[in-house]
Amino acid sequence: MKQESGVLDKLFDVVIYGILIGLVIVTLYPLLYVIFASVSDAGALIAFKGILWRPLGFSLEAYRSVLDNPGILAGYRNTLFIVVFGVTLNLFMTSLGAYVLSRKNVMWNKVFMFMIVFTMFFHGGLVPMYLIVKNVGLLDSLWATIIPFSMSTFNLIIMRTAFMGIPDGLEESAKIDGANHFTILFRIILPLSMPVIAVMVLYYAVDKWNGWFYASVFIKSRELFPLQLVLREILISNSTDSMSTGASAADRHQIGETIKYATIVVATLPVLCIYPFVQRYFVKGVMVGSLK
Repeated sequence: MKQESGVLDKLFDVVIYGILIGLVIVTLYPLLYVIFASVSDAGALIAFKGILWRPLGFSLEAYRSVLDNPGILAGYRNTLFIVVFGVTLNLFMTSLGAYVLSRKNVMWNKVFMFMIVFTMFFHGGLVPMYLIVKNVGLLDSLWATIIPFSMSTFNLIIMRTAFMGIPDGLEESAKIDGANHFTILFRIILPLSMPVIAVMVLYYAVDKWNGWFYASVFIKSRELFPLQLVLREILISNSTDSMSTGASAADRHQIGETIKYATIVVATLPVLCIYPFVQRYFVKGVMVGSLK
């Protein structure tokens, strides 16, 4: 009986490992395909049919074209501006809101919380939002993608729950020593909530880095386009001719295919490089912020 149970356990492990390996391959292959295609020879990539398991030849011409394109560099600069100032504003506003809503002695706390959660399910719509951004003078500026999105209700709830898990005795002892609310928040609450702060930085930064829709609505000047909007234009509009100047029409078409993949790699690489440094906080921060 024990021997049969052991065989079944091993068979179960084999099946589970097989499923997990399959999921890893399915998840990883698109990324590997983009990397392999970006460094492949353009002509060989156009002619190739089938599953791409390795680079076809080796060429960095696509990356040279991408890095020499002023639109990509301007997109990087604009996106970094949005990420740095946007994440800073997001963390500041979310921390203040979470601190107030996590205090037990705040009047109408539940009413405020209900009104905030209500906005997760009902929204005024894109047209009223566009009119507000236009009337306050933010239209066609990078601040139009930062100020209207200074706080996420979902992230606010996670941070509020994390703050509620901090013992009340710490706050009470700080008040006895004469600490005000800003001192309690920035000297006690936030240092004890670094895993949640790391998760908030990751959530907000990825959202800012990948954001393109509202930028396409509010920004019309091409020199203000963020990186993802430039990438969208390249992939959807097939506008790679300006990045392959000096080549014939046929060569531009071939190089244009590898340029698309190289642009995806260039746009994705910073997030892939940053994530491993905050990954150790990720699971702990989500669990602390979602459960009390």
